[in-house]
Amino acid sequence: MYSNHWGGALEIATTTGGESTTDDDNRSRNFDLDRASVNQLQRYDNYDRSTQSSRNLDETQQSWLLGPPEKKKKKYVDLGCIICSRKALKYTLIGIIVAFAVIALPTIVVKVWPKHKSQPSLPDNYTFALHKVLMFFDAQKSGKLPKTNGIPWRGDSGLQDGSKLTDVKGGLVGGYYDAGDNIKFHYPMSFAMTMLSWSVIEYEHKYRALGEYEHITDIIKWGTDYLLRTFNSSATKIDKVYSQVGGALNNSRKPDDHYCWQRPEDMNYERPVQTATSAPDLAAEMAAALAAASIVFRDNKQYSRKLVKGAETLFDFARDLGKRTSYCRGNPYIEPFYNSTNYFDEHMWGSAWLYYATGNKTYISLATNPVLSKNTNARFMTPDLSVLSWDNKVPAAMLLLTRMRIFLNPGYPYEEMLSSYHNITGLTMCSYLQRFQVFNFTKGGLIQLNHGRGQPLQYVANAAFLASLFVDYLNATGVPGWYCGPFFITLDKLRSFATFQVCTPIPFVCLIQQKLFSKN
Repeated sequence: MYSNHWGGALEIATTTGGESTTDDDNRSRNFDLDRASVNQLQRYDNYDRSTQSSRNLDETQQSWLLGPPEKKKKKYVDLGCIICSRKALKYTLIGIIVAFAVIALPTIVVKVWPKHKSQPSLPDNYTFALHKVLMFFDAQKSGKLPKTNGIPWRGDSGLQDGSKLTDVKGGLVGGYYDAGDNIKFHYPMSFAMTMLSWSVIEYEHKYRALGEYEHITDIIKWGTDYLLRTFNSSATKIDKVYSQVGGALNNSRKPDDHYCWQRPEDMNYERPVQTATSAPDLAAEMAAALAAASIVFRDNKQYSRKLVKGAETLFDFARDLGKRTSYCRGNPYIEPFYNSTNYFDEHMWGSAWLYYATGNKTYISLATNPVLSKNTNARFMTPDLSVLSWDNKVPAAMLLLTRMRIFLNPGYPYEEMLSSYHNITGLTMCSYLQRFQVFNFTKGGLIQLNHGRGQPLQYVANAAFLASLFVDYLNATGVPGWYCGPFFITLDKLRSFATFQVCTPIPFVCLIQQKLFSKN
């Protein structure tokens, strides 16, 4: 059997003796019959084609005779100056009506409909508190105030400060008064500028989101511009800094900043200027302030370079081995108020900031020098040394250097000391937690970092800031917590501490917010 792709199986019959004559005759007759049938089919096929052709021709001829079907005549409208079809006019009018309904009518409704002013969104407590904190600095500004100062009841003041100095062009006008009087203490003022700059460096995006970035950078620049006037910032080597403007003596009966408790705009008494020919603490803190601010103003290259140059000049003066007497020693205008108990912490603090500002390894070598670490008592875990203040920069300096280890990882030969600072910083954070009973807490939960003495909130705010930074540093690297001895502390625990400590002393913020922004 052979398979045919077209019709299935085709059988071939074979015999052993060959084909018979009868078969041949039959095939011959069948062949003749088939030919006759084929001829007959061909005749029928030719007839059908002829008939079809005739039919087609008749239809064609008929179409020629009848011609194309008659078209309907269009109806026109005479508008006088133009003639158009009635159908086009109809669609045009419909389009105009639809356009009026879609565009003109809503516009008219919006213009005529009475407007209701939406209430501004309520700022959260922290945003509200931050704005008030920055307003404090606006209220403390000295000098010729800009119109944008934002405190309408404050005016120009202290315009004669330092006017008798022959080496300072324009005198010592500007800066900030201290919290409770009209004295300009340069030591705590510099510390404030350093801390503000640190906050901007770490949280610039948040300041921008809250609309306070321009505000706080203006505050910092007001301070750094003034600090640049307190020494010869154009020189590479100096032999003095001006450490204070104004002042008061205890039990004084002469008009001064304590005896005359009045608005700075009304001052009309003598305001002495204090000079320090040795200032290892003050000059190093001023260097830290200018170095940190140079990072804040890094986009303003000229001003940033000016700040760096001033910081380096001040730090060289602070490190002068022949001038290691505290800036306030024996000075009755300063020592009773802002006495510096050590200067090595400012050297660690200032060198860390200068390394961040310049990348000069000389500064990181100093910051991680074991001798400097020993002199700061950084490795001695005493409660007082873990409390950041204008007089003690040790915990802040170690956290700043911990940041360096976490993000920059400079490695050998700095790793050993940086690792030590990292561990001590972790223990400092442990000491802030109530469960370890290092510090006392009030019944309301406020930590007493100054052991119950006065003015506790500055220390609380500083501790909350350091705790928040430590949490953010670890969180940025995916570290979920750290160990306090055998206990693993999650970052949420420390974050809760920082949040609660800031909220506890300022519950009035919530009340003020409700009074100012409530509808009733």
